[in-house]
Amino acid sequence: MKHALIVWGGWHGHEPEQCAHIVRDMLLRNAYDVRIETLTSAFGDPEIARLDLIVPIYTMSKIEKEECANLTAAVRAGVGLAGFHGGMCDAFRDSVEYQFMTGGQWVAHPGGVIDFRVNISKPQDPVMAGLSDFDYHSEQYYMHVDPSNEVLATTTFGGEHASWVEGVVMPVVWKRHHGAGRVFYSALGHVSKEFEVPEMRTLFERGMLWASR
Repeated sequence: MKHALIVWGGWHGHEPEQCAHIVRDMLLRNAYDVRIETLTSAFGDPEIARLDLIVPIYTMSKIEKEECANLTAAVRAGVGLAGFHGGMCDAFRDSVEYQFMTGGQWVAHPGGVIDFRVNISKPQDPVMAGLSDFDYHSEQYYMHVDPSNEVLATTTFGGEHASWVEGVVMPVVWKRHHGAGRVFYSALGHVSKEFEVPEMRTLFERGMLWASR
């Protein structure tokens, strides 16, 4: 049996508790033993190095330097990391070590919750297999991203909400390695109801399983 840790908290507008329960159920169906914590101190526990997967759902907030060092060391040693939306890539804004690991950081979502298109850029990848481009209603994340990410899906910005980003093609889903650990991220998932979108749910579940040790 594989072992996973979900740590939720931070800004409640992203419904972290509800999302944590959805993610837990997804992992349980894949025969994981799942532990849920609500404090960033969980990242500082040396025992996380024994885990197969960590899922942070913790928008904004602050992580202590020692907690982040322990988390990043665990991933570098082979623990998988997977997350979505602000729960992973708008967490701990003042921790560059954390951002170096995740491969990106939220900057803006022009227009707020809007309709946009998600374009599959690597349909041959097992995470994206069988999925086609799809329409989505959420925050369209504009991000600073690591050029070493392996991008699996993108979105193209219009200029109606911020004219200076018109035509920008932005990564939405990516995977990467951090040392021996696999890292997966999807910018989709502003609130828990978005897990009802089949494409969003499928690619995130597959991404977690890919990232897992």
